[in-house]
Amino acid sequence: MAKGMRLDKLLSNLGYGSRKDIKVALKARLVKVNGELEKDPARHVDPEKDIVEYNGERIEYREFIYLMLNKPDGYVSATFDNRDKTVLDLIAVEYLVFEPFPVGRLDKDTEGLLVLTNDGALAHRVLSPKKHVKKRYFALVDGEVTGEDIEVFSEGVELEDGYKTLPSQLEILESGETSRIELTIYEGKFHQVKRMFEAVGKKVTYLKRLSMGNLRLDESLELGEYRELTGEELLMLEEEM
Repeated sequence: MAKGMRLDKLLSNLGYGSRKDIKVALKARLVKVNGELEKDPARHVDPEKDIVEYNGERIEYREFIYLMLNKPDGYVSATFDNRDKTVLDLIAVEYLVFEPFPVGRLDKDTEGLLVLTNDGALAHRVLSPKKHVKKRYFALVDGEVTGEDIEVFSEGVELEDGYKTLPSQLEILESGETSRIELTIYEGKFHQVKRMFEAVGKKVTYLKRLSMGNLRLDESLELGEYRELTGEELLMLEEEM
């Protein structure tokens, strides 16, 4: 937990301005620590114990944030990219000061549930290959998906590089020239869903992640919208089968 943090760093991290802005605010007598005016930006405070006020308002410090984003097409799951927009371009500065990052990734053209956090330990637990956190997708597939495909997927699909995936659950919602399916997988290989269908001679034309663990995408979120996870949802993210 954060302890002994410089006052200017604390306020800057919470979006109250740059270190220079905080110095100005201190000189303007806008900051109090434990009821006393404070002018020293280097003053160390414990945000869990000390009461810090800015312009008469008590600040609330949080070490971690957890966001659910309905990722739209066209954004890469990264904190920085030289060519493309990243999912952080969708996030307000009040959250960016926490330096969040995506937990896992979705392809640039894939939509749906993406969790962002600055909690590295949680991200490691969720992404650990040993964890096998389930991920459920909706897809439109060019070609007729059949019961035979269900059987192949249930036994594991051999990809073009020879890797055999873990068994997965394929559900056909509608089969035809364009099929509508839902698929649950337990690992996160590169372009895995697309490659699994390519292995059975079909092409995914649209892909959306619906859930991770037992955490489901809030369907009230429009593409590009996000909100904080509830405590219950945070537990759902890490729940195993």
